[in-house]
Amino acid sequence: MQDNATEVTAAGIARLAGVGRAAVSNWRRRHADFPRPVGGTETSPSFALAEVESWLRKQGKLAEVPLRERVWQQLSGHPDGPVTALTHAGCALLLIHDRPPVWLEVSAGSDERLADMLPGALREVFAPRFGAEAATSTRAATPADDTGSAPTAVNTPGSVHTPAPDARTAVSPQDAGPVMSHPALHTPTAPELLPSAPLLRGVAELAAELGARQTFEFLLGRHLDANPRQYTLTPAELAGLMADLAGPARTVLDPACGTGALLRAAATRPDQRLYAQDSAPELAALTTLRLALHTWSTVRGATGDTLRADAHPHVHADAVLCHPPFNERNWGHDELAYDPRWEYGFPARTESELAWVQHALARLKDGGAGVLLMPPAAASRRSGRRIRADLLRRGALRAVIALPVGAAPPYNIPLHLWVLRRPERAPAQPEVLLVDVGQFAGEGRGGPDWRAVREAVLDAWQSFGRPGRFTERPGLARALPVIELLDDDVDLAPARHLPPPTAADGAEQLTAVRELLGETLRLTADLTPRRADTAHPARWPLTTIGELARGGALMLRTGGNGGHARVPVLTDHDVLSGTDPSGTLPESDEEAVLTEPGDVVVPVLGGGSVARVIDTAATGAALGRNLVLLRPDPAALDPWFLAGFLRGTANNRQASSYASTATRLDVRRLQLPRLPLDEQRRYGERFRALDEFERALRHAGRLGERLVRGMYDGLTDGTVAPD
Repeated sequence: MQDNATEVTAAGIARLAGVGRAAVSNWRRRHADFPRPVGGTETSPSFALAEVESWLRKQGKLAEVPLRERVWQQLSGHPDGPVTALTHAGCALLLIHDRPPVWLEVSAGSDERLADMLPGALREVFAPRFGAEAATSTRAATPADDTGSAPTAVNTPGSVHTPAPDARTAVSPQDAGPVMSHPALHTPTAPELLPSAPLLRGVAELAAELGARQTFEFLLGRHLDANPRQYTLTPAELAGLMADLAGPARTVLDPACGTGALLRAAATRPDQRLYAQDSAPELAALTTLRLALHTWSTVRGATGDTLRADAHPHVHADAVLCHPPFNERNWGHDELAYDPRWEYGFPARTESELAWVQHALARLKDGGAGVLLMPPAAASRRSGRRIRADLLRRGALRAVIALPVGAAPPYNIPLHLWVLRRPERAPAQPEVLLVDVGQFAGEGRGGPDWRAVREAVLDAWQSFGRPGRFTERPGLARALPVIELLDDDVDLAPARHLPPPTAADGAEQLTAVRELLGETLRLTADLTPRRADTAHPARWPLTTIGELARGGALMLRTGGNGGHARVPVLTDHDVLSGTDPSGTLPESDEEAVLTEPGDVVVPVLGGGSVARVIDTAATGAALGRNLVLLRPDPAALDPWFLAGFLRGTANNRQASSYASTATRLDVRRLQLPRLPLDEQRRYGERFRALDEFERALRHAGRLGERLVRGMYDGLTDGTVAPD
């Protein structure tokens, strides 16, 4: 059943038809019968999905709307907004997951019958999974039970973190009374569910194809991708590292859970108890549903400002994992001056992160471990030095780990991990582990080398925990007696205390780099293109990539999905810089596009004329975002001929469109001359030679930069003589 109220934007129409947005604009101008806007704005109108689907099918531009796309358009165009639609979809999916026969009974008949029966069925599921409060909640405050568990909430991968104290939950100093916490999930009523009935039927159909958990992951992932500025994601690799640092835990708390990457990473067994809280009601509800579909662990969570209204005041967890909001001024400084959690000192107004650190310690049992993601300034700001000093003296702060740039948002700052331990007794000679894995930062936007980061951090942490003296790793890790840090600054930045690494670019290695550079420069000279001969401008008959794709001469695919297998990802930066695949993509239920030898990959953003022929080093990589793959039929097209002509400046100019902030390439409009295959190969050989010359130039440039950097470092640290 199609929901006539569902609206779709021009971008959604383009996705349905597999074309660019420019094509949709052309259709609106050229076809008088194109559906009229039913909403949106003059510059960003929206259209009725049913009318658009009918028009596309009538024009022969669409055989059938894919089920995933239909459900997504119903969700994104829901009259009550996508978050409400996603919450209702998650409720239905949980019922399908836990009690499929009940869903079949509830969904039989009209939409009105479904909306009337669904709340009762959901209460039967919510009560055992989340407790009685969730089953009966109508967004009212619920007191904690005798174990400290209050309302319900949950977590999963790639989680979102939003500032805990925001305009919806903040309390000014003059306001009376505490800020209350609420159950994270309430049972929707029949009137609330009725507009979602067509969506829920589509969701059930998709779940029959993908599974309930995978369906919710797909829809939530699409929502997060469509609203990147609203959410701060914790990468799955970082969440896994934090969970490993905390160690096995039966009771885990995340007091700023977002969409739940940290709790999902820690949820490894069914007998666990997971506690969560977030100030954003929509995130707490979505996290609840997401984790319930992911694990059978007991889940207790809440919506509310954690620092002002802690929903779990009596919990003593084995582990606390937290990605708190950074640089918050309105965190409750004026109201919480005498809060018992400030065991290590009352945080200054500018030290909200130290408030979260002490909240985590207050919720740990003796010997319990906490891992928090922290901004680097928290390790050195003078306003927090007294609290840092007391954390060190009492053995509560066990390690500070400097991550590489790009590990988590904000991606331009090397964030820190603080590893905490609730001290059972004061250590006789406390030490703190300082680790700096900044050297494992990736090039461009590919992100860090997570495997190297993980191995280095966990090896140092496990060695630090063993009896005996810690073996120092120059430039990487050092166990430092606390007394050496208790000066006027109490600066915990690892880079300031680690011994310099062994000179990797000492005189001998610099000599080797110099010799390699000389060889590369000689090779570059040999590959320099021969003198260009003048020729008359050619008047070839032309065709376009779109025409070749329709005729079967090549296959066109768009990247951006990670698939189930963890494989290297070819990013647009890799294509532009000529480097090996370096990126990552979140796991997806949509199949990844994997590269094959002879494929031609083209970036669509940035306005540059670049095309890369896939070689052995890039074969088998997943195609990243903002890339288009062209797979030519070898009986019709030579790949080097194809890539060479796609790089023509004039060709790119005529196929580009310009937005306010970026240039986008419509690959289908790029042109090729119609030439016999033998003639294509003549051009292809010349283009291949140019590519080899370009690669040699890049390699020489990188070697030159390494030599110059090594010489500067060697001269300034005394390992290279000036003569």
